[in-house]
Amino acid sequence: PDWNPSLWSETFEDLVDDGGELDYGDSWTLNFNYSQTEQVSKEERKKGWKQYLLLIFFIFRCANCRRTWPSGRVNVLFRYRLRGRRGNVIMRPFGQACRRCHDVFLLPGFSKEIMKAALRKLCSKIRKNCYNEDEGDTPRDMVKKWTKPHETDLCEACEAGICTQRDD
Repeated sequence: PDWNPSLWSETFEDLVDDGGELDYGDSWTLNFNYSQTEQVSKEERKKGWKQYLLLIFFIFRCANCRRTWPSGRVNVLFRYRLRGRRGNVIMRPFGQACRRCHDVFLLPGFSKEIMKAALRKLCSKIRKNCYNEDEGDTPRDMVKKWTKPHETDLCEACEAGICTQRDD
C-alpha cells in the first residue's frame, strides 16, 4: 500500500469516535507535519505538548525501480496535547531510500491492521499522559520480523537524528 494520510485520519477518527479508545468526551483530531522534529521546546512543553516515537514493521516498494525491501525500523513520530476539551495529534512518518535508486525518501504505506495497532498504541499513551490512566497490557510490538541490518544512510529518521537501535 502507498502512503495515505486520509486513511490514517479516518482510522484515528473511527477508533476515537466509534471505538471508544479515548472515551472522555473530548474532541481529538489527527494532522500531519512532514518537517516535525523530535525537539519539543520549553515553550511547547508549557503548552502541554508531548511526543511518542513508534517503530513499525513495513515492506517498502520503490516507485522508480519497483524493488521491495522489509524494514523493522519504520519510525513514526507523534506529537499530541489536550487543551480544554480539544485534543490534537500531529504525526510525521519517516521514510527510507531505495538502495538501488538512492534518490528520495519513500513514505511508508501500512495495512489497515498495522495502522489500527499503531493508533491504539498512541491512544494508550494519550490515556496515560493526558488522562492519568494506566497503560495496561498494550501490545509491545507491531509484527516483529527479522530484517537485514539497519542501513543508516538510507533512513530518513537517522538523517533527522531520531532513529534508535533499541525497541521502544
